[in-house]
Amino acid sequence: MTGLMIKEFAKLSDGEVELMLRAPLLACILIAGADGTIDRKEIKEAMGFARKSARSHSILEDYFKELSQDFEDKLKVLIQAYPYESTQRNPLIISELAGISGLWGKLGKDFSIHFYSMLKSLAGKVASSSGGLLGIKSIGAEEARLVGLPMIQEPRL
Repeated sequence: MTGLMIKEFAKLSDGEVELMLRAPLLACILIAGADGTIDRKEIKEAMGFARKSARSHSILEDYFKELSQDFEDKLKVLIQAYPYESTQRNPLIISELAGISGLWGKLGKDFSIHFYSMLKSLAGKVASSSGGLLGIKSIGAEEARLVGLPMIQEPRL
């Protein structure tokens, strides 16, 4: 993951760029795995969102072009890097995602607001992609607790 094409990342350290590029993947893993299982349907939903967003011509367009390359492979590699048990995995991911809040000032107002909004939309898409009763879109209790990504502070710039 390079992040070189994304001008908003100019003021970030390599570790911070890495976090920004991992953030949607982390949000996917957190929400998809909140109920203990990450299913293919949830991963497909996240990939579709990334692909669609890459073509959206928003301030995040360059970001999504970078992110959507090998999205599924990046997601699988990241899933393997974390503990299998959600009770062990979730605190690690929550802690990482919380670090994004400290980057808003370096990223600029427009990018930060759009990025935050995109992460919350992605989390909602993933949460509602695995059906509840008879496939009717519903969100489990743990997903409901995490879907708003409460660990990430809203950008106040």
